[in-house]
Parts: sequence; structure tokens; C-alpha cells
Amino acid sequence: MSLMSEFKTFAVKGNAIDLAVGVIIGAAFGKIVDSLVNDLIMPIIARLLGGKFDFSNLYVLLGEIPAGTPNTLDALKKAGVPVFAWGSFLTILINFILMAFVIFMLVRYLNKVKDTVLGEEAAAAPAAPPATEVLLAEIRDELKKRAV
Repeated sequence: MSLMSEFKTFAVKGNAIDLAVGVIIGAAFGKIVDSLVNDLIMPIIARLLGGKFDFSNLYVLLGEIPAGTPNTLDALKKAGVPVFAWGSFLTILINFILMAFVIFMLVRYLNKVKDTVLGEEAAAAPAAPPATEVLLAEIRDELKKRAV
């Protein structure tokens, strides 16, 4: 099989398309969770901790600040000053934990729905007898015909 035909087979399979849709939805979902953390949760945490408090601007300076450079994380990074940006890491960690929890809850809900739907279908449709039972029933029926 040539490389192009193998790629074509892969690209048109449902799994590759499902993966692409998942990545696109995941990117959009990531933005929603990022907004949830930065716009809703962090301000509440800041308020509880007593005023203006932004985790993303917490850092430890690891070098000298050049003259005229403002003492903000963005300005220090642009100036090439080494900083240990632990607040930014904490914000991203909270994003990850929230996203993982929301995805867990979504998968949990979908599994319950799937079990409910599949449970109803299984109850509605009687299970087919095993092949051995079908074969034994055919043998029984044939023996009854011959006995008559």
C-alpha cells in the first residue's frame, strides 16, 4: 500500500475525524475553563484573601532589574530578567484541575446516559439464544419429524 493511499485510508476513517473534532472542541473548552479561572474564580479568591490579588503576577526575581524596567512580570520577561513565575504556574495548575474535573463530570454523566439508553434497549429486545441452544432446538425438531 502506498503512503498516499495509506494516509487517505487513515484520514477518512471515523477515528481521525472524531479526533479532529475533539481537538477543536477541546481548544474551545480550554478557553472557557481559562475564562472561568481568570474571570470568575481568581477574583473570588483575591477577594477572600483581602483585596487585589493576582496569582499570575507572583514571582521571585532571580536577577538584577535593568534601570528603567518596571517591576512587573511581563516587563521583566521582556527585558530578559530571569524570574521564577510561580503564580503563573499556580494559575495554570488550577486551570488544569478544573478542566480535568469538568471533563470527569461530563464523561461520568455521558456514561450514565449511555448505560440508561443501552439498558432500555437491552430490556426492549430479548437476548438471542446461544448458538448451542439453537442447534439443539433444530435437532429436537428434526427428531420429532422423523418420529411421526
